Amino acid sequence: MSPGIAIIGLWLLWLVSWLIAALWSRPAEKHVDIARMLRYRIPMLLGTLLLIPQAHGYEGALRLWHVGWNGAWLCVVLVAAGIAFAWWARIHLGVLWSGAVTRKTDHRIVDSGPYAIVRHPIYTGLLLSLLATSVAKGTLLAATGFALLAFGIVLKARLEERWLSAELDPGAYAAYRQRVPMLIPFGPRDDRQG
Repeated sequence: MSPGIAIIGLWLLWLVSWLIAALWSRPAEKHVDIARMLRYRIPMLLGTLLLIPQAHGYEGALRLWHVGWNGAWLCVVLVAAGIAFAWWARIHLGVLWSGAVTRKTDHRIVDSGPYAIVRHPIYTGLLLSLLATSVAKGTLLAATGFALLAFGIVLKARLEERWLSAELDPGAYAAYRQRVPMLIPFGPRDDRQG
């Protein structure tokens, strides 16, 4: 099996399992409006369209670098590690998970497990996997796709932070923001409103 096929297989396994697990969630009591949702979903969709269809082994003017066989397998390991971290966070969050920015029944701040490392561990894991996928592909389109996906993820994370601060106990969420970095482990902490 080639590293490219392994990366595709990991992403397909993640996608199918993530969709099935969406059934295991509490109903939403409230969610953000469609206009605010589109602000992060449009760049994420465009990024996906640029990153996903890149053929492994592409040799054209848009090729930026080659990672080689060992580098490609290192990228496979990083994709798997990112997906595993995201799954750990998803399992730890349990029925409070949602694919959209929502408030669930009995919503509370989760600050243990991976949520003690970063405030958005699902996004951290997916960003690592997306970066490794982009690096393995080594094309301008893949790098642009990653940049758009990262931009959309940061927009969504900031929207979630504003939303949770307003919907939950603002003082408790501000304290959590001061203790735990947003996306990068050991990164800067803040108490601003996104």
